[in-house]
Amino acid sequence: MYQEAINNYLKRTGQEALRLRAVLFDMDGVLFDSMPYHADAWAEVMNRHGLRFTREEAFLHEGRTGAATINIAYRRQYGQDAPPELIQQMYQEKCEAFARHPEPGRMPGAPELLRKVKEAGLVPVLVTGSGQRTLLDRLAHHYPGVFAPGRMVTAFDVKRGKPDPEPYLMSLQKAGVRANEAVVVENAPIGVQAGHAAGIFTIAVNTGPLDGQVLLNAGADLLFPSMQRLCDEWEAFFRQRVS
Repeated sequence: MYQEAINNYLKRTGQEALRLRAVLFDMDGVLFDSMPYHADAWAEVMNRHGLRFTREEAFLHEGRTGAATINIAYRRQYGQDAPPELIQQMYQEKCEAFARHPEPGRMPGAPELLRKVKEAGLVPVLVTGSGQRTLLDRLAHHYPGVFAPGRMVTAFDVKRGKPDPEPYLMSLQKAGVRANEAVVVENAPIGVQAGHAAGIFTIAVNTGPLDGQVLLNAGADLLFPSMQRLCDEWEAFFRQRVS
């Protein structure tokens, strides 16, 4: 199964081989079990401001910058982008609503997978659409010494967030690797689209309520039902890549 997925990727991208040197990790829903809290916060704030928005929609837009998520809901209702001052206000309210929830725990399987990645000599890189300082600060506490400061791409670093490939293209630059020397680990459809568009082998982990086919349709090269399953299968996948 893994070799077939790799062969399909090589055929699609025109690459000769998959030579892993880096693993590019999304944050929410991959490293932290935080998406239910994000969904609650987005639904609360959007509806407070008169914008129709459900928890389920939050999972579909997971990975976008806050401004992009707000503008999608605002344009749908008013036919134009939200005023910048409203975007700033709503995102601040969303961050405050998120912070009222208990601290999200590490996603089961993520710590062990990161340990395996580091032990294999691969470079871990964080690629997130989040700009929430609380979550970014928790990385150092929950994953100490894993992500070097120069190996993180956040909402503060890009002009065009996911599903645009810019965050993942930037992560390749920061890691000093080419597209065929990395894999993406994502749980959101637009994150998968971004990794796919960047020409990187993209692994989807279905840690939310979406149908797994949504992630495959977005362009995932492999689909796992959880981070724990990916961790358990990592060695089997890693042996199949062409080094």
